[in-house]
This record gives sequence, C-alpha cells and structure tokens, in this order.
Amino acid sequence: MSNALHISRLIEAYDEELRRVMFRRCGCLDTAADIVQETYQRMFAGNLWQQADNPRALLHRIAANLATDYERRRNTRNQHVDHDDTGDAALQVSDGIDPEQISLARERLDRLVAAIDRLPAKCRTVFVLRKFEELSHAEIAQRLGISRNMVEKHLRNALAALQALDDF
Repeated sequence: MSNALHISRLIEAYDEELRRVMFRRCGCLDTAADIVQETYQRMFAGNLWQQADNPRALLHRIAANLATDYERRRNTRNQHVDHDDTGDAALQVSDGIDPEQISLARERLDRLVAAIDRLPAKCRTVFVLRKFEELSHAEIAQRLGISRNMVEKHLRNALAALQALDDF
C-alpha cells in the first residue's frame, strides 16, 4: 500500500473522532480544526505514523499536547492582555502613577508587541515559547523539531532585534 493511501485511510478512520474530542476540549470548532490539522502535519512530517504501534493513540497524544499548548497560550494571553479600566484607576490611586506614565507604558508595550510581530516566524515562535510559555531550550527544540543550537540562535536573534528598540 502506498504511503499516501495509508495516510488517507488513517485520516479517514480517525478524523471525525479527533475533531470531536478536540472540540469538547477547547470549545471552538475552528480551534479544534486547527489542532487536528497541526496533528496531521506533525505526525506525517516526521513519518511517526510508520513507526507507531498504535497510530490512533499517537494521533490523540499529539492532539492532546497541542491542545495543552493552545490552553497555555490562551491563559498567558489572558493574564497579560485582558485588563479592565478599573485596574488602571486602582493603579493610579494606590501607586501614584499619573495617566501620562500609563500612556507611555502602553505605547512602549505596543512598540514591543509590534517588534515581536516583525520577527521572522521561527524566531518569533522560539521567543514566545521561551519568554511567555517558559519552556526550556530542550522542550522548544523537541516541539519544533530543531536542534538546541538553532533554538539558541533564534533566541539570540530575537533578543538582538528587540534590544534595538530605543528604550527596551
């Protein structure tokens, strides 16, 4: 049986089940579809499906890991982005920070976010995984399928680019 036919049969056999499980876990059809797509990409890119004793279990494990990553990113984003205006008022009163300082800090944060967005894709991914998700170099290397040296190179490049900001 050809590889393409074998892969097609695996997808046909487990796609609906995998999408259903991921939807129950993350609560969003689009996110579930993205996770399942990334699952296939990872499984078939490394030819893991040829080495697996139980391809179904491997598909579910990869998808579960990706869903965990998604949840971590969402939680991190919610912790650092979703602040209501009452926090600003409390900060201003309790710490004596004036609105101008808050505005300057927000502008600086906007510049930092823009600089991160301008990083090359792999470089940005490594930076986010290291600085926001607090993964080790080894974990990043394993997740992205690159060497630890490449992780360190991408991280150095990201930090150099970000340090180029005028007041970062």
